Formats: sequence, structure tokens, C-alpha cells
Amino acid sequence: MLSTVEQKRLQLSKNTEAEKKSRFGQFLTPERTAAFMASLFPDGTGHCRLLDAGAGIGSLSAAFLDRWRSGGFHFQRVETDAFELDPALIPYLSNTLEKYNHKGDFAAHIHEEDFIQTAVESLSGDLFSLKALGSYTHAILNPPYKKINSNSAYRLALRRVGIETVNLYSAFVALAVALAAPRGQIVAIVPRSFCNGPYYRPFRNFILERAAVRHLHLFGSRTKAFKDDEVLQENIIIRLECGSLQGLVTVSTSTDDTFYDLTYHEHPFDRIVCPDDPARFIHVPTSPEKSAIELSPAIRYTLADLGVHVSTGPVVDFRLKEHLRDMPEPGAVPLLYPGHFSGGGSTWPIKGMKKPNAIMRNADTEKWFFPMGFYCVVRRFSSKEEQRRVVASVVEPRAFAHIPVLGFENHLNVFHINKHGLPEAMARGLAVFLNSTAVDENFRRFSGHTQVNATDLKLMKYPSRDALIRLGEWAMQQEELTQIMMDAKLGSLTG
Repeated sequence: MLSTVEQKRLQLSKNTEAEKKSRFGQFLTPERTAAFMASLFPDGTGHCRLLDAGAGIGSLSAAFLDRWRSGGFHFQRVETDAFELDPALIPYLSNTLEKYNHKGDFAAHIHEEDFIQTAVESLSGDLFSLKALGSYTHAILNPPYKKINSNSAYRLALRRVGIETVNLYSAFVALAVALAAPRGQIVAIVPRSFCNGPYYRPFRNFILERAAVRHLHLFGSRTKAFKDDEVLQENIIIRLECGSLQGLVTVSTSTDDTFYDLTYHEHPFDRIVCPDDPARFIHVPTSPEKSAIELSPAIRYTLADLGVHVSTGPVVDFRLKEHLRDMPEPGAVPLLYPGHFSGGGSTWPIKGMKKPNAIMRNADTEKWFFPMGFYCVVRRFSSKEEQRRVVASVVEPRAFAHIPVLGFENHLNVFHINKHGLPEAMARGLAVFLNSTAVDENFRRFSGHTQVNATDLKLMKYPSRDALIRLGEWAMQQEELTQIMMDAKLGSLTG
């Protein structure tokens, strides 16, 4: 039977307008997920100070307090600080917390105020701050998900306490870490996007320098964690222990929030964050076995070793609208989008395509072009019909007659040598390697989103230059290339 809190959550999820959910960036936590999050905390004794920032109707606090009341924790007293900005939710939050206040060993403080501003004032010792929050032994969070503009009041406030980040959810987690007591425990459900990508690097540095990662939980489905709100987002649950030395990390997985197929594995931290990775990407291995890419002695080279670069396509179409053309015309050159690539090759122009096929070549656009040549390109986003994250194709000069230059749109990543083409065999070898099942599986281990960034591709390991050329020469001799053929050939690769 559903609890009162869960019944109210389902009612609110159904009746709250999508615009309001988006404006607050908050999606209420399902009961089973909340209970699982509460179960991740180690047992504790003494006085617990619990932080629930972005508390909603109190689902997470309720799960934590239910575990306490049923003997799962051995605290003598619990004091909860619950922050919630939406005035419509305050009565429900108050009702949720009130039911635990009957033994004289519990106190709830509801703050109908901005958590970021209050936390920053408390941490910075602002003389005008009305209160100091003190330190928290525990925090359980489902923070709001919403971008923070670079010049917003939030960004300026966060910088006062050494936090540089681009989203409300990472700001909430960073502030919880800053407010935590020594050995303080934090469990949060957040989008997986913070695990990699350059924008979240300062946030990763902030938490990894101040806390140990103890547990990561990954949902196999991107749609099930907040299915009542129709949220399409890859979410992860993380447990941090503040001010502690890093040790083994437990990684658990389940298909969805029923947790019916829950599995656990322990991993050394150097499988989670590679010691030689300056970007400190957070990997989430889904099995104890190493991937085929990790095990292969032939796949151990960086792009720098190969003398190859990868860049995001430089043409941002909405900034160059006046220069775009639906079809080729005198003075225009090809503008390549992901839609121009399929089956490992390119087709141009495509009549009736929703995107332009060409861009005028002139003084305003010249700096964005690449000279004609063989290039390997990877889509930054895979299409809905494709199951792969990494989809690579080859740009073939003969498909473009005597055209001197090309434009690559921003939704493509381009492999090149100093902004010039690659040897044909190398371009084709790169495409075979990148289209292999082993690369796709390895990429899914650490990529936090459906997007494939140039930074992700830079940090991968590759076969040697000679091996890639041999792979490309083999590919050029085949009438067709199947997935089975590419995977088998990669498996036989030597250094």
C-alpha cells in the first residue's frame, strides 16, 4: 500500500504543469528511490543533523526518518533542516515531518528560502546573514536541475565560497559538501552529466578534493527514475563521505526504480577516476571485468601520440544564418550535418533536407572551413533509431567533385591533422575502430549523456598509427563492412 507521502507525490506529479516543474527544476522523488537512497547511509549514533535541500513534500526526509524510527539508525536525536522555495509545497512538507515529532527526540526546521543564498551567507560568514547553518552529519538530496547563467547572481554568490559550476544540482551538492561535518555523509540523486565534460570539471575537482566517493548507483533505463514526470535523463545516485580518505567504491546497478535486478560490485578508485586524467572524469563500470579496450595491449595510444586532433565542428548555423543556403549555388561550399552521413560514408547534397546543404564562402565565413580531404567524423548525438553512442563516418573528397573547402556543423566532431585531412587509410581505420562494439561499450561506461564530446574522444586510448592504417587498408579491400567483421578484425589487432 502506498504511503501518504507517495500518494501526494503521484497526485502532484500528475496535476502540476510542466512549465512549473521546469521553472523550479524540481521533480519529486518516488518512494522506492527515496527508500533506496536512505538505505545507502551507514548506521549512525549520537546527534544527527540532516539536510534536505530542495525538499519538495519531504519524500527523502521521510525515507531517512522511517529508517531511523524502524531501528535502521541508532541516533539519540535527529534535527532536520528542510529547504523548499515553492510555497505550494510547504503545507505538505510540514505535514510529512510533523508525524515524526512525537517522542521529543526530533526537531524539524522548514526554510522557505533560497538554499544557495542562505548557504553561501552562512559559509562566507556574512555579517548580515540571519543565521549560521552549522555543519550537517547527513544530507539527502534530490536537487533542482536547471542551468545557471555565467553572469547570474547564483554564479557570483557561489564564487564567494570557491564553487564554480553550471547547474543548480551541482551547486546544491557542492554546498552540501562544504556544509558537511567531518565524516559527513551525503546521498544525492543527480543527472549523470557531471561525470564528464569540461563544464563540470571545477565541480568534480571540488567534491573529489573534499570527499571520498563511497557508492555509485546507475539506472539502466534513462526514462524510469522519474517516469511519472516523463523525465528523459540519465540519473545516478552518489554517496560521498566528507573529509575521508578514498578507498574502494561500490557500484550498483538496476534497470529501474523497482530495484528488482539490483547488483553490486566493488572497484578500486583508479577504475572510477583514472590517475593520469587531468579532467578527472568519473567512470561508472557496470561489471567487475575490464572492458576489451582496457585489456587490449594494442590500444594504448593517445591522439597526441598519433599526431591527430579532434575538434567540434566550428560552424554554429544560427550565428551564420545569412550565409546559409538550402542547396549549392555559385560561391557556396558544402556545409555538412550529421544527416549527411550514413553507413560510414557521406551523401551530399540531400534535396529536401530540413537543414541547409551549403554555406557561402566569403570573408565572414572563411575561418570556419577545412580544406578538402579525408576526415573521420563522429556525431555528437546519435539518432533515436540508433542504439550506439559512437557513430563514425568518413568524408570522401570524391563525393564533392572539385570543391576546395568544407564546412562542418557544430553537431559533428572532426578528426584532422592541424585542420587538414588525414591519410585515407587512417581515416577509414579510425572509423572502423570507433564503430566497434568494444569502443561503444567502453564509452558507455563513463559517458554521462547521449552526447559525444570532443573532450571524450581526446581522452580515449587508440591503436597505434600503423595499426589504424592497416585497419583502414583492410577496410578498403572489403565490399561491405558488417559489425561482426569490424569487431573480429579489432579483436585480432596487434600493436
